[in-house]
Amino acid sequence: MRLVRHCGELTPDLQGCVVALGNFDGVHKGHQAVILTAKRIAQDLGVACGVMTFEPHPRAFFNPAQPPFRLTPFRVKARLIEALGIDLLFMQHFDQAFADMTALEFVGGVLATCLGARHVVVGYDYVFGKGRKGTGALLQKAADEGAFGFTAVPPEMAKGGETYSSTRVREALVAGQPSVAARLLGHYWEIEGRVEHGDQRGRTIGFPTANIHLGEYQHPAAGVYAVRAGIDLGGATQWLDGVANFGNRPTFDKQDQILEVHLLDHNIDLYGRHLRVALVDFIRPERKFAGLDELKTQIAADAQQARAILAARHFPQSPGPMVAVSDF
Repeated sequence: MRLVRHCGELTPDLQGCVVALGNFDGVHKGHQAVILTAKRIAQDLGVACGVMTFEPHPRAFFNPAQPPFRLTPFRVKARLIEALGIDLLFMQHFDQAFADMTALEFVGGVLATCLGARHVVVGYDYVFGKGRKGTGALLQKAADEGAFGFTAVPPEMAKGGETYSSTRVREALVAGQPSVAARLLGHYWEIEGRVEHGDQRGRTIGFPTANIHLGEYQHPAAGVYAVRAGIDLGGATQWLDGVANFGNRPTFDKQDQILEVHLLDHNIDLYGRHLRVALVDFIRPERKFAGLDELKTQIAADAQQARAILAARHFPQSPGPMVAVSDF
C-alpha cells in the first residue's frame, strides 16, 4: 500500500482511483463495509482503490483539550487499512486552512482535481467541509453532473440491530468489555507504543513488566486483562500470551496511568522496543493491596486466569489485526 500526503506525490497509476472517505477511527465493521465496497468497485473498474483519512483527527483539532479518545492512531489505522488490501492511503493533513475549505472546494479541488477520483464511496452519515455542510446529497449531485461515480453505503448492523460505531466501541472499552469492542471492530482492540523504563518493581516479585503510556489512546477501564503482546520485528510481529494491568497502581500510590504488560512464560528485554498489546478479556478491576506479598499472590492468580482464557482461543500469527479464528 502506498502512503501519500500531498497531491504532488500521486503517480499517474494512482490518479483516477476509487476512493473511500472517512476518519475510520477503529476501522470497525461499518468502516470495513465502506472500504471493501470501494475495493469491489475498483476491481470492477480495473483501477486502484484508495482511502482518504484525516490527521490529526478533526475532533482533536477542534477540541484539543479534551481527554484522549483515539481508538487507532495513524500508524495503527494504516496497518488495519492495509490488511484490507487497499492500494493507496491518502493522509490529508487537517489544519485551519483545510478546516476552512467549503464542501464545494473539497469536491472540486481535492476529489476531482487532486485525486481525479473515478468513484467516491462514503458511509451513510458522512459529512465534510466547513460547517459540516457537505453531505451525501452534495456528492450525489456532483456524480449526477458527471464529476465521478458515487456510492453511499448503508449502516451495518450488529446482532440485535445495533449500528457499528466508534462511539459504541469506546463505551465498551470504558465499561471493561473488550470482547464487546472486539465484536464491533471485527478484531481485538490494540494499544501500541514504545516500552518505557518504570520502577522495575515487578522484577523484584518475579513478574517483570513492559510499561507503555497510552498517550492519545482512549483509556479503557482500569484493571487486569488477558492480552496478546506483539513484539515488532520490522516486517513481522511475534505474538505472545500475556497479562496486563492498566491503571495508576494504587498499591504504590501512583498518579499517572500506564499499561503494564507481563509476558507469560517468557522473559524478554523489551526496553525501547515497539510493542502491540491486544486486549482479549477483562479479568478484574484494579484495586489496592496491603503489601507486596498479597499483590504477588494476586498477580499469580491473574496470570493463571489469563492462561486459561487465552488457551481456549486459537490465534494465528499475523502482522495484521489480532483475531481469534473461533470468535470472528
